[in-house]
Amino acid sequence: MSTSDPTATPTTFNLQHRLDSADTTLANPRTAVVALGSNLGNRLETLQGAVDALGDTPGLKITGVSGVFETEALGGPAEQPNYYNAVVLLRTTLPPYSLLERANAIEDAFGRERTVRWGARTLDVDIISFQGVLSEDPVLLLPHPRAHERAFVLAPWLDADPAAELPGHGPVAELLAAIGDSQDVRRRTDIGLQLPQ
Repeated sequence: MSTSDPTATPTTFNLQHRLDSADTTLANPRTAVVALGSNLGNRLETLQGAVDALGDTPGLKITGVSGVFETEALGGPAEQPNYYNAVVLLRTTLPPYSLLERANAIEDAFGRERTVRWGARTLDVDIISFQGVLSEDPVLLLPHPRAHERAFVLAPWLDADPAAELPGHGPVAELLAAIGDSQDVRRRTDIGLQLPQ
């Protein structure tokens, strides 16, 4: 007997296949590198709050945190306060766009306003690289298209992972050496960030 009732028509949905796929994803987390920056308010407290918020994210485990680096603002309006920058290394089962949504939500939670390009901000959370993913989507460019020319990203990344490599550009140590002293980046030995407990 044939019917046009869609609820009576067999479907090809395979629940077991979906569950197996989810198990594979959960069993194979990927690594990612996230850069943090703040130049408004209590910069250190904000960076620590961002680290803690990332650590509280289901499907994400922080594996390393760099020291804190102080840098002058690069681009954007003049007379901005100096930034505190850091890099977080993580393993995650989240897909890249879900990690981006989480990064944006953390920025919003710390009062990030997007009114002036490269303007002062309470918090910036950028995905620098995501294992095995190259993306030219304007919403999420991977790896980050300007990371290779930004000492405020490379110096903390190298601090967190001396063997780090930026996909498509090479070893982070070599990229940072090529920049030289053209960007003022100073390691703050008097302050630091803690891994989430």
